[in-house]
Amino acid sequence: MVTIRCRDKTFANISAIIFDKDGTLEDSAEYLRQLGQKRCRAIDAQIPGVGDPLLMAFGINGDTLDPTGLIAVGSRRENEIAAAAYIAETGRGWIESLSIARRGFEEADRVLQKTAPSPLFVGCLEVLQFLSKAGLKLGILSAARTSRVKEFVKYYQLGNCIQLQMGVDEAPSKPDPALFLQACQTLGVEPGATLMVGDSAADIEMAQKAGAAGCIGICWGNPEAAHLAAADVAIAQLDEIQIV
Repeated sequence: MVTIRCRDKTFANISAIIFDKDGTLEDSAEYLRQLGQKRCRAIDAQIPGVGDPLLMAFGINGDTLDPTGLIAVGSRRENEIAAAAYIAETGRGWIESLSIARRGFEEADRVLQKTAPSPLFVGCLEVLQFLSKAGLKLGILSAARTSRVKEFVKYYQLGNCIQLQMGVDEAPSKPDPALFLQACQTLGVEPGATLMVGDSAADIEMAQKAGAAGCIGICWGNPEAAHLAAADVAIAQLDEIQIV
């Protein structure tokens, strides 16, 4: 067990740290924006007029992505259901609406299937290696699918320091504490000895409800971001996580 310090906050007796992926370790905003746009275009091709409202629902506005928006923090299933709800407003039945949304998502997947993972945020690799060498168990718990998490870990050769590669393939999704509890069980650690590091309110709420040792919010370059207000401490870059 080690003691972790972030700015003016200290966490004692820590055995593990669980990280979110998108927006925390992976600078994936541009990829997510492109993914959302392609999903909307594919659905709009089936149901003209639905695309623009869906972009807003996903949190996409031109070249910008809302870090608190649906596509940034929601699971694939949650995004599909939201898309289906907009389709259902056109008068189509729910099962048909789900099918149309799923086809649109699958078409976007085909277009982007050969896209490499987005870049790591600067310094992430060094921090993960440092924490792992200090004896901490490290894991990734993402709202993305498990296959994307594993692809990310393999692409950046993080397997030697990341012991948990966990995504959301079905229910439950963040902020359900069951996810964090399952992650801790898989790592073989107690929630009360585990920190959560994430860039969304869902990460923070999930970990707090699960009895985590603490929640570190991260918003690269802007630790004062309002959506991180509930975190125990907010940081602007990962190397602010220090061992004392």
